[in-house]
This record gives sequence, C-alpha cells and structure tokens, in this order.
Amino acid sequence: MNYDEFFESVTRREISIAVLEKDIQKNYQLSNEALFQLPLISMIVLLLAKDRRKPIVTEIGQMVGESIEASLVGFKGSSNHLGWSAILRIRTVKAISFLERSGMIEIRKSDNRMLATTLGQKVIDRALSNDDDLSYNLSLIQRSYRNICVNKQMDLELV
Repeated sequence: MNYDEFFESVTRREISIAVLEKDIQKNYQLSNEALFQLPLISMIVLLLAKDRRKPIVTEIGQMVGESIEASLVGFKGSSNHLGWSAILRIRTVKAISFLERSGMIEIRKSDNRMLATTLGQKVIDRALSNDDDLSYNLSLIQRSYRNICVNKQMDLELV
C-alpha cells in the first residue's frame, strides 16, 4: 500500500481518532531544559556582552536567568527562579568558555567585565537583523536586561 492508497482507505472506512478535549486545552509552558541549550545561552551571553552595561562575569548566570524569566512568556510569574538555577549557571559558564575560545568575547581583567569583540558584535548584529523568532526573542531579552540594570541602579540610588 502506498501513501495515497492509505489515505483513501482511511477516508472510505471513516476511521477517526478520538481526542479528549482536556488534552487539547493543556497549558503549555517551557520547561527549564528547553532553555538550557548552549547555542541559545551563548547568544544571550553575547547579547549581554554587547550591551552598553557590560555584565560582571560573576553575575552573568544570574543576569541570563533573570533576563529570560522577565522576557519569555512561559516563565513570567513562574516559580522556577531561573536566576538561581545551578544547571543554567553551569551551562552559562560553558557558553562563556566557548565564546571566549572562539574569540567572540573577552574578559576585561581590570574590572572583571565581559566585552563582545568585533566578531561577537557582528554575530549578534546578524542574529538581531533577521526578521524571525530568534531576533524577536533576543530583542525582548535585551530590553529585559536593560530594565534589570536600570532597576538595580535605581535601587542603589535609594539606599
């Protein structure tokens, strides 16, 4: 039986698949593992390193988690607290190591801040220039990172 014959026989026999409505209405949210892919984390780290407010290396895992949590719908208001995730921090260190070895970021020794190199800036600019989901989500994460930095600065001024 070939492809066309199969669908013709299904139509003739009126075969159907019963689907429970509760399965359709399932609330889909991203799991932590969905976001812990090194390419995505590497792009986020590169995005933060390119920003005017250069992240401190020791805070980058926290900043990546908070930025994801604040910008992606599946994590807004969740109890996951990605900024404190040990798995995310470990994978962020691996992403930093990859980016540093590939020459896309460098760590400034004087203040321990991360900088995007010319190559890194070209890569992230190219990712942001496309009209697709990646560029949209990276833009949301970039805005969230800036908002987090502004909020931290305002908190410091109040103290």
